[in-house]
Amino acid sequence: GWIFEPGEIVVNEVNFVKKCISTDNSQDDLWGKLICTNFKVSFIPQDPPQKQLFHLLLGEHDIPLTCLDQVVTVNDLKGKKKILSSNQKLKFNPTELILYCKDLRIIRFCFDEAGPESARKVCLAIAHYSHPADIQLLFGFEYQGRRYHESKEERLRSSSQRGGALQAPIFDRSSDWDREIKRTSASEWRVCSVNQKYAISPSLPEHIVVPASLADQDLKQYSSFYNDGLPELNIVRTWLSRQQRCEHQLLLFCRIFSAIRKSHPQDSEAVRLELDKGLPTIQEIQSAFAKIRQICVLDPFEETEERWLSSIENSRWLDYVRVFLRQSAEIVYLLDGRNVSVILQEEEDRDLNCVVSSLVQLMLDPHYRSLTGFQSLVQKEWVMAGHRFLDRCNHLKKNDREECPLFTLFLDCVWQMMNQYPAAFEFTEAYLTVLSDSMWIPLFSTFLFNSPKQRTQLLTDFAKNKAIPPGEDPAGFFPAVWEWSQQFSTKDQTLFNNPMYVGKGSARVQNGEVKTFRRTKKVYSSTVRGTSSLPANGLKGNGERRRSSLVSELKPDFSPVKVESPSDRFFRDWFSQPADQHGVLIPLLMPSHVALWKLFFLRWVSEACIPNGGPITTYHKLSQLVDEIDILQSQLRQYKGSSPGTTPLPSPSVPPSNQRRMYFKASPPCDPSTVPDVFTSSFPFSPVGNLCRRNLQGTPIGKFLNGAKIWLSTETLANDTV
Repeated sequence: GWIFEPGEIVVNEVNFVKKCISTDNSQDDLWGKLICTNFKVSFIPQDPPQKQLFHLLLGEHDIPLTCLDQVVTVNDLKGKKKILSSNQKLKFNPTELILYCKDLRIIRFCFDEAGPESARKVCLAIAHYSHPADIQLLFGFEYQGRRYHESKEERLRSSSQRGGALQAPIFDRSSDWDREIKRTSASEWRVCSVNQKYAISPSLPEHIVVPASLADQDLKQYSSFYNDGLPELNIVRTWLSRQQRCEHQLLLFCRIFSAIRKSHPQDSEAVRLELDKGLPTIQEIQSAFAKIRQICVLDPFEETEERWLSSIENSRWLDYVRVFLRQSAEIVYLLDGRNVSVILQEEEDRDLNCVVSSLVQLMLDPHYRSLTGFQSLVQKEWVMAGHRFLDRCNHLKKNDREECPLFTLFLDCVWQMMNQYPAAFEFTEAYLTVLSDSMWIPLFSTFLFNSPKQRTQLLTDFAKNKAIPPGEDPAGFFPAVWEWSQQFSTKDQTLFNNPMYVGKGSARVQNGEVKTFRRTKKVYSSTVRGTSSLPANGLKGNGERRRSSLVSELKPDFSPVKVESPSDRFFRDWFSQPADQHGVLIPLLMPSHVALWKLFFLRWVSEACIPNGGPITTYHKLSQLVDEIDILQSQLRQYKGSSPGTTPLPSPSVPPSNQRRMYFKASPPCDPSTVPDVFTSSFPFSPVGNLCRRNLQGTPIGKFLNGAKIWLSTETLANDTV
């Protein structure tokens, strides 16, 4: 049967709908009912598959309304088509409905056997409810209100975990920032609550981190120089800060520069970088994403064709990924090589800064490469720093010009580093992908708001409207995305765990001896060191050859010149040594080193799907191996833990399956539970049901798609709308 979420209601439905599965063979198509609710578009097949769902909130054929990018109706008999928005009229009965999704899916429904009027009404309902007039009409506000009152025990259990070792800090209270200062040993910085109740800056959190030598009264005085109140000061391992530009900034800059310098243990200088001058604009990033989406999702897929690969390159998306990684690596040199403070400056202060400051911390601090650390990084540098998720995700579909996939770009940059250093990250690319998908599920507070102030105001109003007692923790009644049990079972969450991760205290074999990784501080010399004979632990494939030849390959990024600059020596020295998984990590930046993130961009493309192939096959085998090692270690502990003089257990027990950290368990090959039903390169996602482009040439829908240059836009169809 079909399950309603709390607060979910059906607003329209139509029977006898065909979901197009394959254009080659209509026998694969599914027949069923198409439903529009206030949360999602759902297709219920007449013969539902008997298999366990990967997602607890969404079925295989469900699409959140927030995930819809465009709703297109087609009448192929009359040659008409129209992009629907809210409160629009539809003057023809649609024979087809095509849903273009922000997670890159394209879903096609046919109404050949459905009632024409019912089909028209459900299309209009989908268009209307996917264009909410106000943020409080997003389904999360209804869902979490009902959930609060209907699941008291679960809520209490969740709130009791707040601040626990495995719970990512939300950074909405001073204690979270105090712990971060203590963790980074930034004793010359302090938590400042001068912005309590957002009295000074509407875009910053109530608690910010500032140099200890700056007094609250000074900050209040200087806030008058800024349209938005205060510049943001934030810590990044070796004291990275952020500021806005202002015509009256000279006096404030001098005082803040002095305070930042005093906060440095060596009283070092502060270097100011204007990110707007060296990085692409919001419009350029959005354009590049639209082009690579067009190439990967709409155009015929032929990866082996040189033209297809050239098109990927010409989209400039991978160029922008490289640019952000290069800029971040150069800041790492300033912080770790020159040991100076860095101030990042940006006109808007909540876009490029979020990407760069996060990447810098990821390269510098191994804590942020753990699962909990990474989640705290996103919470600190994106959510509480005031990245405008509501506008950049365009949840209300009010302003396409404000939309920009900056968070997706950041996740792609993170994946590039994971791809090069697979043992350095605790999480997997499946985790990054579902995190990206979670942007389009409006049930979590993480990706809904433009600023901490907006979050506080709306959740305060929400609590009053839903009769939630005053003083309740917002993280309890409108939780963040980091409570993954809302979306995935305990077993499915183990897909987030990287079997190759080298955690603290993990052992490695070196020259025949088992040694433990230790976090050490590198001392960089001005001379080039010879290539070490030790293996480059964690660097993917032919690591030593790639590292030693990096400087000659990295034109024009870190290219050597006749007289080497200090930064050239820094990078040459770094790449001449094996990578320390718990030290600084710098990505390789030649075009050949920056790859297309296939799981994200191609997971819905049937032609790109490799049966029993792709990276998941390696993940499968490694997970089983790690699980077997975990079992043996557990059994060994049981033997060692037996009392002296007693007989050891003859057959120590195996830990319960739900307590093991790998998704794929070590068990006999004949056990069907160890191998998924459909094992493809898209796992754990399935391209089945996404619109296939093969052999579409000549059909009405084929002509329609071939006429779309970059996704579908109102301008593209301006002459064809009715």
